[in-house]
Amino acid sequence: MEHSLLDYYTAIENASARMLEAAKAEDWDAVVHLESTCAVLIAQLRHKSRHTELAPEERKEKSRIMQRILRADAQIRVLAEPWLSDLEQLMDAKPVH
Repeated sequence: MEHSLLDYYTAIENASARMLEAAKAEDWDAVVHLESTCAVLIAQLRHKSRHTELAPEERKEKSRIMQRILRADAQIRVLAEPWLSDLEQLMDAKPVH
């Protein structure tokens, strides 16, 4: 089945929404897994977009999808900050002798 460019944007948006839900549940393993899924989809999108262009009405939908992805990404970053801070502290901790 041939996927349209919008199919890729929608798949990335869906993965981003699932990533946000995982972050809200503090399921960081799922967040990391879904981030990898997004990376694969983005690579596929980049490849497909070299040979295909969006129609004007599709560009509007792409813009709406991108806004939703960016909002989800911002929320994920806010939720991840305490976790990243804890991780940083663990990595900076010196072993006790």
